[in-house]
Amino acid sequence: MDDLPDLDDIDEDNTWDDFEDEPMNLESPCLFCSRIFPSAEQVLQHCNVVHSFDILAVQKKYDLDCISYIKMINFIRLQKPEPVKFQENYPIGQLPWTADEFMKPVLDNDLMLVYDIESMTIECMTTESNTYGSVNDDINIDKMDSSSSLLQRLKHAEHRAARAEEALVQALQDLNLARSTTKNLFETKDVQLNVENGEEDQSYFDSYAHFGIHQEMLQDKVRTESYRDFIYDNQHIFKGKVVLDVGCGTGILSMFAAKAGAKQVIGIDQSEIIYNAMDIVRENGLENVVMLIKGKMEEVKLPVKQVDIIISEWMGYFLLFESMLDSVLFARDKYLHPDGTVYPDLCTLSLVAIDDQRNHDSKVDFWNNVYGFKMTCMKSCVLEESSVEYVKKDTVISTPCMVKCVDICSIHVKDLDFTSSFKLEIQRDSNCTGIVGYFDVIFEKHCKKTEMS
Repeated sequence: MDDLPDLDDIDEDNTWDDFEDEPMNLESPCLFCSRIFPSAEQVLQHCNVVHSFDILAVQKKYDLDCISYIKMINFIRLQKPEPVKFQENYPIGQLPWTADEFMKPVLDNDLMLVYDIESMTIECMTTESNTYGSVNDDINIDKMDSSSSLLQRLKHAEHRAARAEEALVQALQDLNLARSTTKNLFETKDVQLNVENGEEDQSYFDSYAHFGIHQEMLQDKVRTESYRDFIYDNQHIFKGKVVLDVGCGTGILSMFAAKAGAKQVIGIDQSEIIYNAMDIVRENGLENVVMLIKGKMEEVKLPVKQVDIIISEWMGYFLLFESMLDSVLFARDKYLHPDGTVYPDLCTLSLVAIDDQRNHDSKVDFWNNVYGFKMTCMKSCVLEESSVEYVKKDTVISTPCMVKCVDICSIHVKDLDFTSSFKLEIQRDSNCTGIVGYFDVIFEKHCKKTEMS
């Protein structure tokens, strides 16, 4: 509905008067067959005599006004129903042409759409019906070429156009009211729904809509408690500040910040989980502090010009794979106050060699003998693919080597595409079965230092 023009944008000078020079179609096809007639009146007379379609009876039966008449004509043009269908007793609330889609003309300059159905009288219809009462399906009706009749029909069309314009303005008012009402259902003092159009990797966001992945992240105590401890141990940083939570998920970081004394917390998330987060915020009585907005960070409009702090649990596999760091950097560059800070503010990416023969056997040597068959050609596939593993300390056989240090407060997106040479010093005789990549997350700027490994 955002594509609808605001009423303030309607130019009073740009109305039906602009179309006075447009040639008007002075012929109209029958509603039910291919016959062509020079006026709407003759179309209806033909429909009455040949197709047993009595517009007066239909009008009275279904109480047609201007709008419902237009919808019915477009319905007939588009759906091509049999005339006998209109003899059925449709319930008033279940007429098949009530949908708004039937306000769109099927034919350009359709004379039937400007016919004044509301002013038609029984006497006029009876007279015209008697005139053509003996006409059969092959009758030839002479075209009306009287200039006075033509002028009268043009004036009539102009009058109908003016009324249609009034109806259109009223329809726009109704649609704007509907849009406002719908928006108010989702936008309250504490929660704002802001859905932006645009291309997105929907499958990625859909994967974060299921509760399971959020339960898994919340149950990762090392990760969640590191954020909680940093925020609660540094409440002086958050007190009275405006905080932005990028990729807020269930809103756990937003609520930590609110509990630490933040003046306002704005959480952004594109996935459907944000609706659950809205309920969670209300359930914990934090709706006066925490505002949640659905949308992509790059597309939503925040209710403030600047924020003091940006927090985010953006890290992906091996730190950068499928991470939200790009969105965090966008938010930093657009909304962060010059004296503000992003947390966590520092991350390191490191490598280490391991000897884990048991794990190696289960994944690689497994293919040597599979139920008595050799499948060694599968080994190359396994070796080319990384996996997420819990690594025991006693399997590490080298010193670690840091290959990248990421300062979130200053790094740019282009810096995330990098290569790095490294050297691992093996500390004991062993077989190297794999190289492990891991990252450390550090909170240290203007705060009590906290590390998450």
